[in-house]
Amino acid sequence: MNASLTSPPVFSEAELLDLGTRAFTGLGLPPDDAADVARVLVQADLFGLSTHGLSRVESYGERLLVGGIQARARVTVQSPAPALRLVDGDNGVGPLVGMHALRAAMEAAKACGVGVAFARQSNHFGPISPYSLIAAQAGFASIIGSNATTTIAPWGGSDARLGNSPLGFGVPNPDGAPFLLDMAMSVVARAKIRNALKRGSAIPDTWATGRDGRPTTDAAAALDGFLLPIGGHKGYGLALMVDLFAGLLSNAAYLTHVKSWVDAPDEPQNLGHFFILIDTARLGSAAWLAERMSDFAAILHASPATDADRPVIVPGEIELANMARQRRDGIAVDPAVLALLQRHAGQA
Repeated sequence: MNASLTSPPVFSEAELLDLGTRAFTGLGLPPDDAADVARVLVQADLFGLSTHGLSRVESYGERLLVGGIQARARVTVQSPAPALRLVDGDNGVGPLVGMHALRAAMEAAKACGVGVAFARQSNHFGPISPYSLIAAQAGFASIIGSNATTTIAPWGGSDARLGNSPLGFGVPNPDGAPFLLDMAMSVVARAKIRNALKRGSAIPDTWATGRDGRPTTDAAAALDGFLLPIGGHKGYGLALMVDLFAGLLSNAAYLTHVKSWVDAPDEPQNLGHFFILIDTARLGSAAWLAERMSDFAAILHASPATDADRPVIVPGEIELANMARQRRDGIAVDPAVLALLQRHAGQA
């Protein structure tokens, strides 16, 4: 660890993996399970997704301590068909359930060419891009999604009935960077609206509605209302489909059946996730895929930028650049997050 009087402490990836593992072990998880959770959250931090990284020890930890999440979950996997896996997370920490489902889908895809895992009895599982990267590094293309607590009103509705459910895609590149797309269903995250409120700034009327379901430019009203989906009614339809796959088909909770971890931290959420993986080795050789992926990226990168300071990029490029930089220079950790991690680690 490196630190100065004016900047937050900086850690190596290995140091954070160790600290994160010890913190979740201190919260009651078996060491191997804690390591799974730390792997996903540290990868989020490496990507620059700090709101979904080890800072999640606060919300996950609170729910573990009040029994809303099962610390010693017995995750089980059933195989009703050769390429299909059903994962029961036993109300475990989301990234733990996510890693079990990812491994189950990879195993099925290795055997059958395509593997699908549906997970139930889970919780918030972090961002999707860490799972997509792990899959891509093993040669799998992926489509991954999860449902979430309701924060979006149905198109034309006036109360929250859908979650801001994340959806992600990944395609490996044997000779270079994979493509990684990770997005939620809202135009912006609530954090951006909270930041606007702190600044006393108005927000675009495309971000959110007030409690009456009508678009607003007032940040306070927006925080009391609902997020707007990307693409209007098309985003609403996409959010529905993610919940149908992640919640309904997985036999998890869906729509308003999902418990709010904020309002009911001591109750299971029963979130659902889905992992659809394709073994790209069944489609062609590594050289074949590498050549096509490189050409695909080159075509996009060659488009003349409208702003010379902002060249065309492809999905995942920013996150992978952040990862390379932070692996070289270290990962800065918010002092409050560090104190919480160290406190829980001290209980291990």
